[in-house]
Amino acid sequence: MSEFDSKRIEELLTLYFIMGSTNCDRDPVYVLEQAIEGGITLFQYREKGRGALEGKQKVKLAEKLQKICKDASIPFIVNDDVDLALTIDADGVHVGQEDECARAVRERIGNKILGISTHTLSEAHHAIADGADYLGLGPIYPTQSKEDTEKVQGTELIQNFRELNITTPIVGIGGITSSNANKVIQAGGNGVSVISAIAAAENVKQATEQLKKQVDKNVV
Repeated sequence: MSEFDSKRIEELLTLYFIMGSTNCDRDPVYVLEQAIEGGITLFQYREKGRGALEGKQKVKLAEKLQKICKDASIPFIVNDDVDLALTIDADGVHVGQEDECARAVRERIGNKILGISTHTLSEAHHAIADGADYLGLGPIYPTQSKEDTEKVQGTELIQNFRELNITTPIVGIGGITSSNANKVIQAGGNGVSVISAIAAAENVKQATEQLKKQVDKNVV
């Protein structure tokens, strides 16, 4: 497990922003700065998809975004790239079911934050056994941000997990906006993770503030 306890992880998941260079048509540095001003609580660098940066360019952008997060005391998570996370000393790693073995990732990253995407109860149990600090459940709603998404789960999956006494922190992902974020929290989620709802917003800071407001008023 990470150096953060479950209560702190729950707080960090409140508004979890995920972004890479392929998710916005503006400078990612500007988008992240505006999102932080708007109130995000955790950031994940996800450099995937057509046209994604590689090699030194990927590392350079990661370092720029990491510095912005560090200056704002926002933990910086790397998606599916343990080598990069270790190289820049990121705060954690998030992996999916098709990525590197979660147990091996935990062994490599030590007490850094480990998030694991899950879609079924079996996957959740395996993720917890492998040392997950939080579970990413989704897609909750239809989404265009990822090309390889699983079938839509709905908020019922979160509710089912809670009814089955899964107490590990949960963040919902997939198609979440300021108009439906409240349902994720009401179902038992500790927070929401978004890509396009912030990255593609005309006014990033305002969109972030609206999301944060919807989540905050439903968090117990």
